[in-house]
Amino acid sequence: CPIETVDYMPCEDPKRNSRLSRVMNFYRERHCPLLEETPLCLIPPPKGYRIPVTWPESLHKIWHSNMPHNKIAERKGHQGWMKEEGEFFIFPGGGTMFPDGAVQYIQNLGMHIPTSGGILRTALDMGCGVASFGGYLLNEDILTISFAAKDSHKAQIQFALERGIPTFVAMLGTRRLPFPAYSFDLVHCSRCLIPFTAYNFTYFLEVDRLLRPGGYLVISGPPVQWSKQEKEWNDLQSVAQAMCYEVIAVEGNTAIWKKPSVDSCVSRQSNFGLAICSNADDPSKAWYFKLKNCVSKLSIQGEIAVGSIPNWPERLISPPARVTFVKNGIDVFKADTELWVRRVAYYKKSLHVKLGTASIRNVMDMNAFFGSFAAAIFSDPVWVMNVIPSNKPLTLDIIYDRGLVGVYHDWCEPFSTYPRTYDLIHVADIDTIRRSSGEPRCNLVDIMVEMDRILRPKGMVLVYDSPEVIEKVNRIAPALRWTATLHDIESGTENNKKILVATKM
Repeated sequence: CPIETVDYMPCEDPKRNSRLSRVMNFYRERHCPLLEETPLCLIPPPKGYRIPVTWPESLHKIWHSNMPHNKIAERKGHQGWMKEEGEFFIFPGGGTMFPDGAVQYIQNLGMHIPTSGGILRTALDMGCGVASFGGYLLNEDILTISFAAKDSHKAQIQFALERGIPTFVAMLGTRRLPFPAYSFDLVHCSRCLIPFTAYNFTYFLEVDRLLRPGGYLVISGPPVQWSKQEKEWNDLQSVAQAMCYEVIAVEGNTAIWKKPSVDSCVSRQSNFGLAICSNADDPSKAWYFKLKNCVSKLSIQGEIAVGSIPNWPERLISPPARVTFVKNGIDVFKADTELWVRRVAYYKKSLHVKLGTASIRNVMDMNAFFGSFAAAIFSDPVWVMNVIPSNKPLTLDIIYDRGLVGVYHDWCEPFSTYPRTYDLIHVADIDTIRRSSGEPRCNLVDIMVEMDRILRPKGMVLVYDSPEVIEKVNRIAPALRWTATLHDIESGTENNKKILVATKM
């Protein structure tokens, strides 16, 4: 591709999106070109690109040459976001609402919510900047997925990913965020500027859909006790009260609420004018799903609530309550977990995949099912973006109940991230993620070109599939400048499968 495409994200193209409606920030959401309009070429790295600084040092500094965009450092340097220092960008850990650093900010929150001890595991950081909040929550074994829109600051999400922090590009506009219901033990907004009370509280209701019963909502910045935003602050308090959220603390411009653990508030919600979603609404459907102005019903009560669900790391291997919605779910869960423990051991020992080393930090599983691949490597210094294809059963809620993170996605479209995001991309049954009712909806070449876009130079691809599909992948790999080798599967497995391991040049 031309050098000016170095940071190209096909579905977040400002030139195309600028022609779309501004209502509810529709134009800032993902809008993908048609497949025939998507460039079929390889995105080049910037001049002077270097293999990224390894984790955990990358939390504090990255190579300036890998993303030479100075705007955030110039605008936010005084708030401790980041600054240029020689060959590096340095990240002091600050934010607009915590200029003294994320560590101190998290310690202050810990006086009111259980940030340690494994009670909280999954968090969502909305409008995250360079994601220092999520980066430092990892010290408490809280895994945060952070998002922000592509905006005038240029590449804030790209900086976060280069640091090795779980992030992706998204905008809360007209559609649900691509997560199942009741995913997050903690939802955090630090000056995210989301108008929670606008459009008849639609955005607050989306946060409620995502927040696990018994979970915590933290809003730091406007409108909390903010000058000239008294009405918005009063409205926010009113809707939280109507939803029976308990006020834990209001200190300065930071407010903390706790969501009730069970549905106990229908009468109060009705008196406030909030509608209850119909029984036909599945609150976990969230791929290109229009936001609904109603309160999501709890399909399963206390078993998934914070305080009832097992603490981390026990929840990783305990069959979640929602796995019972899958046919023979508990048995399948146990078998899948054991299978991937064996398979990952084989990857490391026999295929020499560099999992567990400093070479691999950002990992994606493109077809995650129950997240058992990620569970098998949880003790490695990695984080895994578990992707549930939109044409597959919606098992992402099980992944979140295990204490892992991920998103829904359709692999016949580009992913919402910058180029050079992941060190390792893993996919089992790659051919199935492009099919509906057995028919292909897109070309395998298109999917592999997208994999190349989001893979870092010297990054690895691991494909587990039938010999016929592996042969197709192997024929395409040289055109992508991947060096590929073919391998047999682990012994003791009856499936007729092969493995391709490839390295990007």
